[in-house]
Amino acid sequence: MKKLIAMLLALVMVLAFAGCAKDKTVAMTHEEYMAADMDSEVTIDTYVQGHQSWWDGKVTVYCQSPDGAYFLYELQCSEEDAAKLEPGTKIRVKGFKGEWAGEVEVMDGTFEFLKGDTFVAEPLDVTDLLGTDALIDHQNERVAFKGLTVENIAYKNDEPGDDIYVTFGYNGASYDFCVEAYLTGPDTDVYAAVGALNPGDVVDVEGFLYWYEGVNTHITSVTVA
Repeated sequence: MKKLIAMLLALVMVLAFAGCAKDKTVAMTHEEYMAADMDSEVTIDTYVQGHQSWWDGKVTVYCQSPDGAYFLYELQCSEEDAAKLEPGTKIRVKGFKGEWAGEVEVMDGTFEFLKGDTFVAEPLDVTDLLGTDALIDHQNERVAFKGLTVENIAYKNDEPGDDIYVTFGYNGASYDFCVEAYLTGPDTDVYAAVGALNPGDVVDVEGFLYWYEGVNTHITSVTVA
């Protein structure tokens, strides 16, 4: 009987170990994520850099790790957890890789908080990459542009309080940026600062390198040079 019990206990331990091994999730590197097929399931460990307003059980998050950045579109999230998504917070995200108008993103995702280190990226100066194929290699990263000239400013639907569309000129070419109202709304300094700009102003800009049929940076800071 003792021998039988010992054998049963051993079997239970083996099955338990197998179960744990099966459930263990290995997160992708950014390189592996970018190489994954569209619509495939992905798992990443990354760090929150900012997020849009929570709404109806979902939140859109900008994340970055030392090896690359991610745009997490409408993660399932409670309002309570959304309040905890401070810059630097480490999370594990599971979802599906998708693309919309050139923007590579994680869709239909869920997440969990991870304990441990934090990481807040410093904006990378990519001014010299404007107009080059290399710029997209930094998609979704925190970036900076220096010496852009304001060409045009317009409010979405012609309504102050909504998104602000800004066209900047640099080296003879024009680029469309955006103040995303769900990220930096009318009550923020950046919204007021961009709204006060005039064509001809030369500015330095920081933001998340979002993509919409070309570079469409979501602005988080603007300074008149």
